[in-house]
Amino acid sequence: MGEIRLHEGELNVMELLWSNSNLPAKDIAKIIKEYIGWEKNTTYTVIKRLIDKGAVERVDPGFICKPKITKKEVQQIETDALISKVFSGSLNEFINEYLAEQKLSAEEIRSLRKMLGEQYKKLL
Repeated sequence: MGEIRLHEGELNVMELLWSNSNLPAKDIAKIIKEYIGWEKNTTYTVIKRLIDKGAVERVDPGFICKPKITKKEVQQIETDALISKVFSGSLNEFINEYLAEQKLSAEEIRSLRKMLGEQYKKLL
């Protein structure tokens, strides 16, 4: 599957699908109307874009929407895009800048050390 970039509105629909595995479009429209205030046509337009992008599959009868891309895949794509765009592709620069602004607890630091140690072991 190619790189699928999603905007915030599309992510709202995807979050519903990731939480529920699949939903009829009419139910998505009801939920989005209640929580975000979109009209049905707006929600259906976003669903159509997600189908066109290959992020959602439409199953008939009932216009059932199923996610074709996982949340983890989207997170990876968006993280890579951010690092590429804002940090010239440098993971080190991203981590350095991010951590410089954070107040990490001792537990968070231990957890980060453990993750880095596991990554280092994979290289050996």
